[in-house]
Amino acid sequence: MKLNVATCLAGAVLCLSLGACTKKTAVQQTPPPPTVAPAPAAPTRAAAPAPAPPAQPRVVAKEQSRMPDAATKLQIQDLLNRIQDAYFDFARHTLRPDAETALRANAKTLSEIISQYPDFRLTVEGYCDERGSDEFNMALGDARAKQAKDYMVSLGLPAGQLKTVSYGKEKPVCTEHDEDCWQKNRRAHLTQAQ
Repeated sequence: MKLNVATCLAGAVLCLSLGACTKKTAVQQTPPPPTVAPAPAAPTRAAAPAPAPPAQPRVVAKEQSRMPDAATKLQIQDLLNRIQDAYFDFARHTLRPDAETALRANAKTLSEIISQYPDFRLTVEGYCDERGSDEFNMALGDARAKQAKDYMVSLGLPAGQLKTVSYGKEKPVCTEHDEDCWQKNRRAHLTQAQ
């Protein structure tokens, strides 16, 4: 009987040990999520357009003209008519105080107007009296026109819009042969460029 008990015990131990070896814990895998079939498409209606924002008045930038219109040219001419000629001493091109005063008259208003029109030009003309050679008077007339132009630029007129020309002793305003007449011809005159 001892043998039977020992055999049973040995058999039980063997069964337990074999059962323990063969029995493995199954690893639980999580099943994949169920696939969801897309819902059948609902009948589509045309989407209503989004309401338009309230109409803003469209501001169209008017391109500024590079040249003044006829009315503005008349206004410029009126200012030029008020600006007296700048007179010079015999064989000189330096501006006298009375010449500076004459050129300064309305120059600020004139500069404000013409600076708005970049293609518009003014001409500063230089003149001399009849005495002296043609070459001397052409050079002197040029120096007078440049001196007057430089002064006008210092008063605010755009330099690029002022050109100079010398007429020397051509185109006199007075043809008498005396000092009063000669003084009237020694001048710088401002005009609209042609």
